[in-house]
Parts: sequence; structure tokens; C-alpha cells
Amino acid sequence: MIEVYTDGASRGNPGLSGAGVFIRANKTNYEYAFPLGNLSNHEAEFHAVIKALEICKEAFPGEILSFRSDSRAVVDTIEKDFTRNNTFLPLLEKIRKEANAFPYFFIKWIPEKQNKHADKLARAAIDMSV
Repeated sequence: MIEVYTDGASRGNPGLSGAGVFIRANKTNYEYAFPLGNLSNHEAEFHAVIKALEICKEAFPGEILSFRSDSRAVVDTIEKDFTRNNTFLPLLEKIRKEANAFPYFFIKWIPEKQNKHADKLARAAIDMSV
């Protein structure tokens, strides 16, 4: 099982944004930081999950994925597989499409203090675009 921690951050809401992805796989850690341009914080959180799924599709095809995020909006939307928010809908559709490449995809909400590594990467991604 691949453990994936994701976080999105923005300076301003909307503002310069970044995505952080921290992956634990086979006793090895992987870190990724992606500048995202101007987005809301929630949008950045969704994009972090999408980026992580794209990485896993390339690096860990066919594995079981266990995602963790400190964004209730993202976790609730994915778990319910529903949103009324027109901004989030295409992001949810992209997540559905990417997640279908895996036999199992789980996502769980965690408190911010348990997601510090991904948060640090998301903030570093913002700094990359300044």
C-alpha cells in the first residue's frame, strides 16, 4: 500500500498557490512541490490530490493508494463523490478518472498537525513561483 499525503496552500484566497505531495512507498519517501498559479485554497487542495494521483499512476501503477488530506472539503467531496460547486466539479471528475486506474483508492481526513510535511512542500511550491 502506498501512503500519500497531500496539501494545497495559497497566499491570498485566491492568490499564488502551490501543491505539496509526500509519498511513503516501500520504505522510501518521495517529495513533490508544484506551483499552481492563482487559485483559491480549496482549489489548490484538489489540485494536490490530482497531482498525487498522476505521480502514482506513473510511479506506482496498480498499487493500493491510501491518501490523507487535512482538507475536509476535498475529503468530503471525494468520499461522497458529489459536489454542487461548479468550480470543484471538473476537479472531482479528474480525480474520479485518475483514481479509476487503481484497484483501491482511499482518502482520509487528518488534522493539520499530521500533515506538516505536505504543508511545507505546498508552501515551498508557492515560493518557487515568486
